[in-house]
Amino acid sequence: MGKLKGFIKEIIIGAVLIFILSNIISYVRKPVLESNTLPTLNVTLIDGRVYTHKKAKPFVLHFWATWCPTCKLEAANIEHISSKYEVLSIAVNSGTDAELKQYMKENDLTFNVVNDAEGRWSKRFKVEAFPTTFIYDAKGVLLFTEVGYTTTAGLLARLKMIEL
Repeated sequence: MGKLKGFIKEIIIGAVLIFILSNIISYVRKPVLESNTLPTLNVTLIDGRVYTHKKAKPFVLHFWATWCPTCKLEAANIEHISSKYEVLSIAVNSGTDAELKQYMKENDLTFNVVNDAEGRWSKRFKVEAFPTTFIYDAKGVLLFTEVGYTTTAGLLARLKMIEL
C-alpha cells in the first residue's frame, strides 16, 4: 500500500509540474497585441456565410492549422466550447476552402472557420505558435490568451470567470 501511495503522489506532483510549466510557456509565447480590444470582425467563412461578431457575450477567437498535431488534439475541445459560446476559428496556411471543408467533415467539426491562406489574420494578431486562443469578454476586451493545448475544462473555466 505504501508503494501505491508513493506512486500516486509522484503522478500528482508530475501533473502539477506539467500544468505549471505549460502555463509558463503559454505566458511567455503569448502575442503582445497593440490593443486589448477586439477589432470589428466581418469575415467570410469557408462555407460562404458572412460572419459578423456582435459584442454581447464572451467570445473565443481560435487560431489553428490542419498541419498542427496539437491543434488536432485540441479540435474536440473547441468543438465542445462552440456549442455553448461564440467561437470564430481561423485556419492558418491550411489549404483551400474545399480542403478545409473536407478536413472539418472528416473530423466531425462544425465550428465557424475562416481560411487564412496567406496568414493575414495571424499576422494581424501576431500569432506565431499554434494553437493560439484569445478569449474576450462581452464588451470585446481581451482577458485571456492561451498558446498551446488547452483543455475543455480550462476553456470553460476561463469563460465562466468572465461571465461572473
